Order: sequence, then C-alpha cells, then structure tokens
Amino acid sequence: MDDREKLKEKLYGLAVKYAERKGYMLNPDEETVNDVIDGVAENIEEYGKRYCPCRFVSGDPEEDKKIICPCIYIEDEIENDGMCHCELFFKVN
Repeated sequence: MDDREKLKEKLYGLAVKYAERKGYMLNPDEETVNDVIDGVAENIEEYGKRYCPCRFVSGDPEEDKKIICPCIYIEDEIENDGMCHCELFFKVN
C-alpha cells in the first residue's frame, strides 16, 4: 500500500468516526466517497490541510480554516439539503 492509499484509509476512518459521533452517515455510493476522500488527500498533499475538495482554497489562512473537512457549513447543509455539499455526509432518516 502506497502513502496515498494509507492517507485515504486514515481519512476514511476519520470520516466514519465523525459521522457516527454526529449521527450522520456516509454516502452509500462508494465511488462518491472514494472521490471525495481522494480529493481531501490531494489537498493534504498540496496544501497540508484537509480542505474540502468541493470548495476553493483562497490562500487566506483565516478564510480557509472554514473549509477544513468537515467544514463549518456541514450542519446547515445537512439540515437544509440532507447532505453536505461534497455529498460525503448524509442525514440519517
């Protein structure tokens, strides 16, 4: 297993734990989950932070704190849309 796969495995574990703690679930579509986790891993490699892959990194550290996955928008998005913008986390019905 290469470093990228190890990182993705770790990120997946963190996502599962977060979902359990918050009462959410991960997207049942494994391909979407893999794509989002891969995007987060790519952002870690490029920027050194777990930035959401569905958001734009501005370069302003204060602004970019808001988009560290899980981002500050997640609770409102799940409440209003049933899922976060990245479609990683879903509301449990």
